[in-house]
Amino acid sequence: MVVAVSAKAKHGVDKPNQAVIRLLAGEGVEGDAHCGATVKHRSRWRRDATQPNLRQAHLLHAELFEELAAKGFAVTPGLMGENVTTRGIDLLDLPTGAIVRLGRDAAVRITGLRNPCYQLDELQPGLMAACLDKRGGELVRKAGVMGVVLAGGEVRAGDPIVIELPPEPREPLKPV
Repeated sequence: MVVAVSAKAKHGVDKPNQAVIRLLAGEGVEGDAHCGATVKHRSRWRRDATQPNLRQAHLLHAELFEELAAKGFAVTPGLMGENVTTRGIDLLDLPTGAIVRLGRDAAVRITGLRNPCYQLDELQPGLMAACLDKRGGELVRKAGVMGVVLAGGEVRAGDPIVIELPPEPREPLKPV
């Protein structure tokens, strides 16, 4: 289920919650700083502004907030820059190419993991490290997933989420 939706016209980590966001096919979240067919993330834009935007929409699982609260962090929907906060979906275990259907019409194809960055520490010192873990010697990034918008539509809190997995063999998510 969609817990919250968020967008912000200017770059910066936190995004205010909205009553509704509109996803635009091939672009992202209407009015959001990261909306566009080519890369909008500032560091990537400086390297090559013509790269395709694989980070049109950021989805984050609300279950992370409870995990972070146990470590002393106060995180609420939108604070970590996500456009869609979910509950009940194991986003981090989705394979590359999974399609997340949001509400009645919108669909996002998952491109990879969000790599937590230093800007999280500007919100709360230590938050970036708290969004990283190690399992079996592998680094686990917990700051959500990124995707491209396949089908546009309005998304609001309370909307259902349906996952469509790609055919086998499935590729695990990597940072994008």
